[in-house]
Amino acid sequence: QVQLVESGGGLVQAGGSLRLSCAASGRTFSSPVMGWFRQAPGKAREFVAQILWSGGGTYYADSVKGRFTISRDNAKNTVYLQMNSLKAEDTGVYYCASRAITISRYQYWGQGTQVTVSS
Repeated sequence: QVQLVESGGGLVQAGGSLRLSCAASGRTFSSPVMGWFRQAPGKAREFVAQILWSGGGTYYADSVKGRFTISRDNAKNTVYLQMNSLKAEDTGVYYCASRAITISRYQYWGQGTQVTVSS
């Protein structure tokens, strides 16, 4: 089992920045792929970014490339999502998730943190 707890969401003006954190605990070695997803009101959840605990394997959705950066701190078992140049369409609940390398479906999910970007 892996437990994930997100933090860092809030209200920010368009053009501003936020940094989300995802603290992981439990059998994190079994789920080395860490991802961020988001869900806007009335829309399906969508992939935002992913990273491996080893530091490689970073990948971003086209909509956030050049604006968001995913990183990790292994000593703190924490994954971050630095979000810059925020837009109103970035508004939503952001979720942290993890999975094994050999499994395409994310297995463990956090409770989510709300990000609201005012235009």
